[in-house]
Amino acid sequence: MGAHVTMVTTTPEKGEDALRLGADEVLVSRDQDAMKKARGSFHFLLNTIPVSHDVNPYLALLKLDGAMVLVGALTALEPAPMGVGLIGGRKTLAGSSIGGMAETQEMLDFCGKHHIVSDVEVIAIDQINEAYERLLKNDVHYRFVIDMASMKAA
Repeated sequence: MGAHVTMVTTTPEKGEDALRLGADEVLVSRDQDAMKKARGSFHFLLNTIPVSHDVNPYLALLKLDGAMVLVGALTALEPAPMGVGLIGGRKTLAGSSIGGMAETQEMLDFCGKHHIVSDVEVIAIDQINEAYERLLKNDVHYRFVIDMASMKAA
């Protein structure tokens, strides 16, 4: 759709998946040299990290007047964002939560129209405890989706 998409990830393995799914580039955030080289190069960052984390290295990636939107972390950010990292580059740090049913349907329609897909692992309802244990072990390839038809069999 015309955007140049870079996935920022901690693991090169997820980067391989991002390239397969259509990303143009991958930036491994644990690679300090790569992060330094990428400073000031992004107009926008969609931050989907679902836990408390240091946003300061990501703010450094933004260009003048760039913006980062958090959609995952619901807890305090630690350490707190540094004012100089925002003020010095006229950067914006914002947040957004999932929309209601109308917005969700609009997003699904958009994805269908543009052939945007995701990788998921479909499980039956009786596998939910096993899925939870795998989640605790970080043994999940992105997201579990429960096959609601399996509830009839259970």
